[in-house]
Amino acid sequence: MAMESVVPFMGMVILQVAQIGEMVTGKEAMLDGMTNFTFVFYFNALSFLILITSLFFFRKWTHLPALTFALVWRCVVFGLLGFAIQITGYKGIQYASPTLASSMLNLIPGFTFILTIIFRLEKAEIRSSSARAKIIGTLVSVLGAFIVTLYNGPRILKSTSSLNATQKLTQSQDWVIGGLLLAMTSVFASLFVIAQALILKKHTSKLVVSLFYSSTIAILSAILSLIIDKDLSAWSLQSNVRIMAVVYTGLFGATFQVTISSWCMQRTGPLFVVMFQPLGIVISSIVGVMFLGDAFYLGSLVGSVVIIVGVYTVIWGISEERKISEAKSISSPLLQDNSKFEDTTLLGP
Repeated sequence: MAMESVVPFMGMVILQVAQIGEMVTGKEAMLDGMTNFTFVFYFNALSFLILITSLFFFRKWTHLPALTFALVWRCVVFGLLGFAIQITGYKGIQYASPTLASSMLNLIPGFTFILTIIFRLEKAEIRSSSARAKIIGTLVSVLGAFIVTLYNGPRILKSTSSLNATQKLTQSQDWVIGGLLLAMTSVFASLFVIAQALILKKHTSKLVVSLFYSSTIAILSAILSLIIDKDLSAWSLQSNVRIMAVVYTGLFGATFQVTISSWCMQRTGPLFVVMFQPLGIVISSIVGVMFLGDAFYLGSLVGSVVIIVGVYTVIWGISEERKISEAKSISSPLLQDNSKFEDTTLLGP
């Protein structure tokens, strides 16, 4: 029993480390001259090759759905959302830092709750304590996002890396732009969670959906890179930093993280998975100071704490709703799928 409890815990810690590693290596590649379009293209192309190889070797155990227009259209829309997440996410990290990205990702549960109400996938019973908790938690999370984006305050931790000291943030304007881009990433990711629930409800083959997803993003990023990026050197993989970033993200990015989070969720539930998201703030702060030359400010600390309080308030509301639902023996597959925030661990699911 003890081992059964430890393994999911270790799995979620590994997932958070993998996520922060993805952010850090991505920023290093872009600091090395790689654009976010070329970076997104390369690691999605690598993910596609890994997935298509897996499909070939495990085709006997993989259920392949009929290739219909409806399936292709849904997967393309899915890929468009993933493309928006990855482009805005990595551009936000380029302007700001992995620490800010980790903080802003905690907005996804609250944003998802708001969008499910807007799209009438969920009803907000204002009189119930669970609904009030989710509303208040969402507002608190947004307040924390404003704090961490607009207020720096005094410096708490200075960089310990003299090699990367020149990479420190020199303009507060860049930090604000990065925060806005990462807030957009959280909105797109919330839409992604809802779309994922709707698509996987009709098409259960995650491997096929992931194949369309990776290929759509790779094609879009390649086309836009050829149009927007004038410098062809951005496509070069001669730098070891760029190769490491592409290989790391292709191997330990979306596919790896979704696999771990899904495995943990099946054994512990979605609330256990989402509770580990704030751990990313701590890990990214340490890594950012040690390896990227980032400083850690009071505003980041205060804003992150406020966001975490908001996130756990939303989680409490979801937990209470689930208890009430189980007590009444009511099943709602769509809302259960919408509460699965395991894929919000991604900058690009």
